Amino acid sequence: MGSKSSYKTKQGDELRSFLESVPGKHITAADVCEYFRASGKTIGMATVYRQLERMVDEGIIAKYSIDAGSPACFEYLGQHLGEDTCYHCKCQVCGKLLHMHCEELPELQKHILEHHGFSIDPVRTVFYGVCQQCREEGK
Repeated sequence: MGSKSSYKTKQGDELRSFLESVPGKHITAADVCEYFRASGKTIGMATVYRQLERMVDEGIIAKYSIDAGSPACFEYLGQHLGEDTCYHCKCQVCGKLLHMHCEELPELQKHILEHHGFSIDPVRTVFYGVCQQCREEGK
């Protein structure tokens, strides 16, 4: 890791602790600010974004930009990037973002690489469709 990873701040440490406490959840910068506010601590939105982007660069968190109308969300990965990679499914009806662990997807990823010369980044891949609940409700 480069010099970015060696630069530590108290707010960065507190942010990392917060993210570690919510593994598998998608957090926005606004969620982070609300957490700090509820804890009686002040942090600016620019500082939050700067810290989050640094953690993305370090591979500690993943950043998802689901669509143009939604804020980016972040997910804690820790030091285990790639060990338990999951894809994401976004419901186009209700907006829910689901984690999808499926043994078949690495085979699809391999096929696309071998036959089409394209390497998929599973951390950033989002499948769009309609979730089971919305389909059952006829939406």
